[in-house]
Amino acid sequence: MHPRLLKTFLAVARTRNVTRAAGELNLAQSSVSDQIQALEAELGATLFIRSRQGLDLTPAGEALQPYAEEFLALADDARTAIDATKAETAGSLSIGALETIASAKLPGWLADFQAVHPDIDIRLKIAGSGELRRRLGEGGIDVAFCFDRPGASEPDERFARRPVAAEPLVLIAPPGENRADVDLAELAEKRFVATETGCVHRVMVDTAFTEAGLGGPKLAAEAGSIDAIAGLVAAGAGFGLVPRLAVAAALDRGEVAEIAWPGPIRSAELVMIWRRRRVQPPALKLLLAAMGENFALVRPAAARPRHAASFPS
Repeated sequence: MHPRLLKTFLAVARTRNVTRAAGELNLAQSSVSDQIQALEAELGATLFIRSRQGLDLTPAGEALQPYAEEFLALADDARTAIDATKAETAGSLSIGALETIASAKLPGWLADFQAVHPDIDIRLKIAGSGELRRRLGEGGIDVAFCFDRPGASEPDERFARRPVAAEPLVLIAPPGENRADVDLAELAEKRFVATETGCVHRVMVDTAFTEAGLGGPKLAAEAGSIDAIAGLVAAGAGFGLVPRLAVAAALDRGEVAEIAWPGPIRSAELVMIWRRRRVQPPALKLLLAAMGENFALVRPAAARPRHAASFPS
């Protein structure tokens, strides 16, 4: 199987459309169709089937997808390793992170890491949790820093994960709402400025209200940025549940008020995630080692201590 055919296959699987895949790959539609047909002929199996939503993977296509991703990722790693020997450097490292983590956590960590490994070229990409996992699966980034989603389905076996910190959650309210305690029944009458559906903080809010038999929260607005949520809350739009680290400065300045979150889960676990591979890129191996040796596992005062997980390969 030629890497070019696998790359085209993954583009069609991702976009579910030959035209969009052709535009992404800068190829003619006929070339994309020819390459998919060539791959199907080589494998002796149909990889796509048409549906109302576009092109769906057949069982054979679903079976091929993770191997295609791994094959291309390994090919990229081999090129990186060879280039690193030529340049006598450890190569490059592509890191993905949520905006909050990138601004509040990574600067200090990455500065310490680069002080020890100045020859590693670091590229930082900001995206939401879903996009980070997609890029990680496709080999677009080497490692992702994001918040773990509680109560999620079975973990993706393609990825290894390690807890990095447990960040306290805080319910922020407009200035003047300085109250020590509030229950979920009272909050059910309030309006919320929430992150987008699927985000870990939104899941926590929705789950807490649902398990209490209160239905979903009343939404004033949805926002993809914690800074935007803090600004809307400060302006009186409603309440918001966010990691405290993201709004510490706003709390210090009195722009928003802090109220204890009464939900059952009161912290969000920050994790680093990377692909399981037979051979890890040299730069990623150095980062994993640094995380294990130098970066403390930070936990809120109320959290029970737990042992850090070891690094899977």
